[in-house]
Amino acid sequence: MKVIRYTQPMVDEFVRDGYWTNQNFYDFYERNAREFGAREALVDSQYRVTWGQAKELVDSIASAWVDAGIARSARIIIQAPNSVYGFLARAAAERAGLVSLTAFATLRQNELEYMLEKTQAEVAVIPHLFRGFDYLSMYKELMGRFPSLKKIYLFDDSVPADAPAGTVSLTATAREYLSKIDGNALDARRFNPFFDVALLTTTSGTTGLPKLVEWPLAPRVCTSRGRIDLWQLTGDDITMAIAPHAGGAAGTLTYFAAPLCGAKTVMLEDFDPKQALQTIAREKVTAIGVVPTHLVRMLEQDVEQYDLSSLRFIRSAGGYLSPQLAQEAEARFGAVITSDLGTQDKGSVSGCRVSDPGELRRLTVGQMLPGNKVKLLGEDGREAAPNEPGVLWFRGPHSPAGYYRDLAMTAEVFDQDGWCTTEDIVKFDQGCLWILGRQKDVIIRGGQNIYPAEIEGLMNEHPAVAAVAVVAMADPEFGERACAFVVARHGQSLTLGDLKDFLGARKVAKYKWPERLELIAALPTVGDSGKVDKKMLKQNLAVTLQPA
Repeated sequence: MKVIRYTQPMVDEFVRDGYWTNQNFYDFYERNAREFGAREALVDSQYRVTWGQAKELVDSIASAWVDAGIARSARIIIQAPNSVYGFLARAAAERAGLVSLTAFATLRQNELEYMLEKTQAEVAVIPHLFRGFDYLSMYKELMGRFPSLKKIYLFDDSVPADAPAGTVSLTATAREYLSKIDGNALDARRFNPFFDVALLTTTSGTTGLPKLVEWPLAPRVCTSRGRIDLWQLTGDDITMAIAPHAGGAAGTLTYFAAPLCGAKTVMLEDFDPKQALQTIAREKVTAIGVVPTHLVRMLEQDVEQYDLSSLRFIRSAGGYLSPQLAQEAEARFGAVITSDLGTQDKGSVSGCRVSDPGELRRLTVGQMLPGNKVKLLGEDGREAAPNEPGVLWFRGPHSPAGYYRDLAMTAEVFDQDGWCTTEDIVKFDQGCLWILGRQKDVIIRGGQNIYPAEIEGLMNEHPAVAAVAVVAMADPEFGERACAFVVARHGQSLTLGDLKDFLGARKVAKYKWPERLELIAALPTVGDSGKVDKKMLKQNLAVTLQPA
């Protein structure tokens, strides 16, 4: 299955400039097995697997899928919690030439029906039970409605008697096929890293169902190399997936980057703050992938009772991390925070170095990744003047091929030269990108622009504020005014007057001050992404403001 956007001239450009190579992710499993096969690669609460074992198990699972008659480029849904066999299944799909869609464990019929209809997936790899939910029963119903779905592989050693026909144990199959690996057959199904669709990811949009995004392997390898350089990741590191590996917050660090340098990965199957801290201490973890909510939950614990001296950096993504929270996390964990910018459907843009000064790591999204070109456009569509903010547009070797099998939607996002926008309003300072807000979130009060991220960053420094989101509210006089949704720290009180006094003391222009305060128990997020759902906040506010 060929990608729909990348052309030969684009590929030639990225190869010529040294950003894209002919390597797939399986190549690093093969190299790691050859060069340090006895070293541990993957760990969860049930399994500990070396690089040599990981490579063999990947080959074994892939051979079983070939032997089962699953055609090259068939689509396979992998709905896995953080687990050793979840990782092995993803790598085996690549080895067998199957297009994998890694889905969050929280997705249910509504989202999966859309994915099955769109991809015509033939295979699903799932747990029988997880967090008390029966995935097998759900997929049994889906099989009855989607005839393309013919096979289910379970992350369990046994298959229930009432399982639908075509249900097999993945773990048992992996062991069985260790003696039946056909390397030549697998080599013949190798993906072309430039032109073959190998991966599908999902967006976490706030409207409708998530969109599917198609990727060849070359840009994912390219981004992984860029991140490794920023993080100074080596084979001596031990990474840990605390956020779901299906998303970027943990997946980029663990599934994609770690194998490139031979780093070990530890997986926390189900998040619990105490268990997370215990695992970091026990496994001597050096780098963790989280969304901000995980940090908040862990910081509520007695962090100081755990030996976290091994921890080197924290990769936080998938949502806004306040500078105040980042600073507290750095002080109590004894590790640096790194931030970056990227989206599932437009690609990776920038990132902070672990060696950057604290102010830049906590307040910016770092420097552009190697190969990315950037331009900032003003409201008139022209490039913004130097040192002035503008809407971020970029082009480079870190982007996907487009929306799955949808040329029209892809053309709406990427122009013919490959440029796209994240819709963030940004400025460049000290070589780094500073995000001021989303283009659609800018509040225009009487003709003056208010950038929510700027005000949120300041308000997060208030000692009574645990989390904040600023959104527009309609106003007959000024068009829009700012409303602040605030989660107060435990035991703290807060009034709108307190916030105004706080911002006034910091010499913030008065028109930027929020003019309404809504105290809220928790900020709503978009699925598992960790991103604040501002659309929901605006809807809730509109209901609140309706006349009685």
